[in-house]
Amino acid sequence: MKDRNTIACITDHFPLLLGSSIYRPNRLFFKGNLPEGIGVAMVGTRRPSSNGRELCRRLVKSLKGSKAVVVSGLAQGIDFYCHEAALDFGIPTIAVLAQGLEASIQGSRKVLAARILEAGGAIVSEYEGDFASFKGCFVARNKIISGLSKCTVIVQSKVKGGALLTGEFTRQEGKPLYACPGDFDSEVAGGTNQLLDQGLASPVFVPENLYKILGLPRTQGQSITRLETVGCNLTQGAKNLFFKFRGFRKTFTEIQSTMTLPTPQLLAILTELEIAGLAQSSDNFQFYFNGEP
Repeated sequence: MKDRNTIACITDHFPLLLGSSIYRPNRLFFKGNLPEGIGVAMVGTRRPSSNGRELCRRLVKSLKGSKAVVVSGLAQGIDFYCHEAALDFGIPTIAVLAQGLEASIQGSRKVLAARILEAGGAIVSEYEGDFASFKGCFVARNKIISGLSKCTVIVQSKVKGGALLTGEFTRQEGKPLYACPGDFDSEVAGGTNQLLDQGLASPVFVPENLYKILGLPRTQGQSITRLETVGCNLTQGAKNLFFKFRGFRKTFTEIQSTMTLPTPQLLAILTELEIAGLAQSSDNFQFYFNGEP
């Protein structure tokens, strides 16, 4: 299993929908683990309204239990809030950078990037090494965000903004574009309202209905409570591990280093959780703890 901080490069078998996109790059560098699922691009202004964070949380929370992968650009503002909400609600997320993966990231964005990798997500870029970003890089980044995704949701945007470019790239690919309407005199709703007024995007009036609007069925994970009502009681060790990692993806090595359990005992607990439907693994190396309390 690749260490999450190691940079790898792929030139084929790109993640999500990027391989079939008109914006497919010649190569893609990445850190972490590239999640499988349905890419949902969620983008917006760097200077959102006072309720921007809550709006992002409500939108992203509605995707919980679906196969959605939140794709955004790790910029301050709406992008940051969407990545953050995905982590808080146990939804995989991919951050697309407009710079090389060895270039410096500072402040809260650096902390968030580390959280994304820790949770089993990925940081990606088409730029090599410590390549520094310039204006054109953000346009290219937005094409990758669109290319990875099934659709794009513009949460908040001014009449002129990078998020609108992502929306235009989405439309050029023939993919659905959605926008959240806002107050008619709100600057950060000017761009989304304009898209809706021109019939270029479909509205998301109720944040909690986003998963329905996108056509993403939600399949809830198993519940400890439901298991106990039918007489299936987990061992205390299994409960402890589940509650520690619920909503996250972890490799076997990461779990073992955190829990400090003997390998046979840890394998037995993971098997118990998989049988109970509280954990999933396709390769016996990375485990997703997707159940409910």
